[in-house]
Amino acid sequence: MDIAGLTISLGFSLGAFAGGGWWCLRRLAQARLLLDTPTSKIRSAAQGYVELYGVLHEQGDAPLLAPLTGKPCLWWRFRIEEYSESGKRKSWRVLESGVSDAWLCLADATGKCLIDPRGAEVRPATREVWKGSQRHPRAGAAAFGSGAWLSSGGEYRYTEERLHVGEPLYAIGDFRTSGGGRKGLDLAVAQGAVIREWKSDFSGLLQRFDSDGDGQLGEAEWNRVRLAAQLEAEDRHRHASTAPALNHLRRPAEAQPFLLSSHGEDVLARHFRWQALFGALLCVGGAVVTVYLLRVTGLL
Repeated sequence: MDIAGLTISLGFSLGAFAGGGWWCLRRLAQARLLLDTPTSKIRSAAQGYVELYGVLHEQGDAPLLAPLTGKPCLWWRFRIEEYSESGKRKSWRVLESGVSDAWLCLADATGKCLIDPRGAEVRPATREVWKGSQRHPRAGAAAFGSGAWLSSGGEYRYTEERLHVGEPLYAIGDFRTSGGGRKGLDLAVAQGAVIREWKSDFSGLLQRFDSDGDGQLGEAEWNRVRLAAQLEAEDRHRHASTAPALNHLRRPAEAQPFLLSSHGEDVLARHFRWQALFGALLCVGGAVVTVYLLRVTGLL
């Protein structure tokens, strides 16, 4: 093997060693985190990183239609691949892919929580894979008929994953509640916000508080502005406090896993451990090849 080939091989083996080790440690840590985080009820969940388990509900809007099958759902992810063959090389090339970003509604016995799925690792129970002769399976009935997905001679391969109404969902991420009187009032900050809002329409501000009509606000008139802004801020907070509490789950700001799965934490933890084992094997294989190559080159 020439120097260039040895260098490339050494780079690949070092990458396998470092990448496999990182992946192993990451997946083991995530599996441990899932098992150590207790499941919370939506109504009593603390603000921050929480684990929830419930059932998916509709939000009142018309359901989404999955792009490849046209089936109603709450969330979808798809991929369209084309089969290519060049000599002995055979592969599937991705032509199109996409994922929905519509919010989900998770409910348990105590309440509901809206979930922003952007940035989440989603593992749905429904996954369909089939083949056809059209670039898009809905271009013709033959491409997605009842027996099309069983065909093995198609030029295109389609993958579609979905979440549906009534399915169980395990979710872990950053939980926040707004409204319902949870947020306290910082009167100085709220008063300042109201005054800035009023200043954006200065003519209207003058019309309300310029009592002597001189086109400017004196000290006494500014005192009236500040008092009116304080009362307005208190009134807005009172109205906001009477609004029902809204629960949201999003991607955590820190490097913590954000997972949405049709399976429970035990199944996820088991998958992560298998992936950690694969990473460990890759790491060991990379280390062995690296040592061998270093000995071949005389560097070890």
